[in-house]
Amino acid sequence: MNTTQTISTDPRSVLAQRTPFFYGWAVVFAAGSTMFVRNAAATLTIAVFVFPMSEDLGWSRTLIVGAAAAAGFVSMFVSPLAGWILHRYGARVLMASSVFILGAVILSLRWTTNPLSFYLLFGAGRLMFQAPLQIGGSTAVAQWFVRMRGRSTSMLGVSHSLGMGLFPLFAQLFMNANEGDWRMAWFWMGISVWIIALPLTIFIFVNKPEDVGLAPDGDKVDTVTIEGIAEKTTAEQEEQWTLKEAMRTPTMWTLALAGGLVFFIHTGVNIHQAAFLRDHGISPSIAASALTVMAAGSAIGSIIWGNLLDRFPVKAVYSAAAAWLGGMALLFLLVNSPTMAFTAAALFGIGLGGLLVIPPVAVAHYFGRSSLGAIRGVTEPFVSGGQAIGAIGAGLIFDYTGSYEKTFPTFTAAALIAIVLLALTRRPSKSKANN
Repeated sequence: MNTTQTISTDPRSVLAQRTPFFYGWAVVFAAGSTMFVRNAAATLTIAVFVFPMSEDLGWSRTLIVGAAAAAGFVSMFVSPLAGWILHRYGARVLMASSVFILGAVILSLRWTTNPLSFYLLFGAGRLMFQAPLQIGGSTAVAQWFVRMRGRSTSMLGVSHSLGMGLFPLFAQLFMNANEGDWRMAWFWMGISVWIIALPLTIFIFVNKPEDVGLAPDGDKVDTVTIEGIAEKTTAEQEEQWTLKEAMRTPTMWTLALAGGLVFFIHTGVNIHQAAFLRDHGISPSIAASALTVMAAGSAIGSIIWGNLLDRFPVKAVYSAAAAWLGGMALLFLLVNSPTMAFTAAALFGIGLGGLLVIPPVAVAHYFGRSSLGAIRGVTEPFVSGGQAIGAIGAGLIFDYTGSYEKTFPTFTAAALIAIVLLALTRRPSKSKANN
């Protein structure tokens, strides 16, 4: 069989053919840069600005953090659009434009003077955080890897965790360097987004290996057996589904619901954790440090769960991660010291690392690569919805009961429901779906 290929003269094609390692790892690095910089619009980052902005502008703290909540609601409707753009034009266009917009709106916060402009600017950045950059990076990596999809996606989780821990620090350092000026801190945060991620997405990123004459996982494009018959690669053996076909299967909807439930736990704990710890006598500095410990735990968890995905059935790993989150949520009820606060945060963070890796890999595992972006665009609103309900629901329980004690059993119940849904999930068959 003739295996000669015509190599494009496009610089990225030439680079992909000449790198001494599989170019998919360069794509992982580029995608990881976007996961890192998306934290310029993270809730932990805006927390650094709440005090100086409220003091300077006379705004309430609720008004400031409300921009993130409002954008979370809007992202439920933006995710399908991001999925369509991803499917139609590819991840490179989606991610490069999203990084450019993110940097532009974040640096423009330097000139915000009223709540409307703040909501529009930060809200736009938050939309980039929650929709296109959330979907684009993991979908692109799933295009480049099949056998090693878990491990490669785990690198994105590590990148996000690093950004989650470092961007709030960047914000404070920029503020300190400019004599406490929060406006200049926003400006340099936006510039940092461009410097770190924009060149990589423009010059390194490639949508899929076939675009540069390669195959997923670094497999040979034409593999021939001893008998002279072409042997299919792992990627070629993967069944490919269109969005319409996937929407007709119960599998897509059970995965979407399970994703909403686990992210309900994720945000419900995350956004109220510091307040809960302070209610239990933990000092503000320790409570803040616990968030950093949780971010470190999520980085470790991303690697652990990613490697498990490449060794065990996806459904089993997903169920284990849901069980871990549900169990570790209850651990917070035992917090009565800084040591227990750090322990609970670290262990829960390990579970959060699974959420950065497992859901996108699960969708790719069941429905293949060809329409992955479009399918993720439909399932992602369930994630946004779960996050919004988790944040609001935990707050309502506190408002009505005066404590967070009943929130953690609620999260455990959500984990159990997710496990049941995952147990009912079956790999769809096109022959059955078409009957």
